[in-house]
Amino acid sequence: MIVSYIDTGAGLFLQTRIGQYGKPFIIYKIRTMHKDTGGITSFGKFLRAFKLDELPQFLNILRGDMSFVGYRPDIPGYYDKLEGENRKILELKPGLCSRAAIKYFDEEVELQKQENPLQYNDEVIFPDKVKMNLEYYYNHSIAEDIKILWKTIFK
Repeated sequence: MIVSYIDTGAGLFLQTRIGQYGKPFIIYKIRTMHKDTGGITSFGKFLRAFKLDELPQFLNILRGDMSFVGYRPDIPGYYDKLEGENRKILELKPGLCSRAAIKYFDEEVELQKQENPLQYNDEVIFPDKVKMNLEYYYNHSIAEDIKILWKTIFK
């Protein structure tokens, strides 16, 4: 089931992400990039700016792969590699919304400013997301989920 990326040709792409208990699943997103050049389309920029490319993830929620609030699922090589206490995050279902997603709403823009975006993600952004998601693990509640959903809607 491990696939890195499948373009359905119908405006959707599917990608393997790490879910609850470290189990891989296929996430659904609206394709925002040119098939040939790999660049982001102008309509894709609009979709990404308002996170509308993530609407198909409601299917992931209906399938039980995700919830409305939880850690944002990432590609293999990140959450599945967590160790020790940080692995507690994987007891939760990944979510459409999270505190980390709110903080890093413009993550792509931030990464574009970096000399080495992958290194910056691996050494700064991802560890901060893990810290925030671990805090959520220990403190999640219906009231906290409502706050996160509310902040996400108005972001």
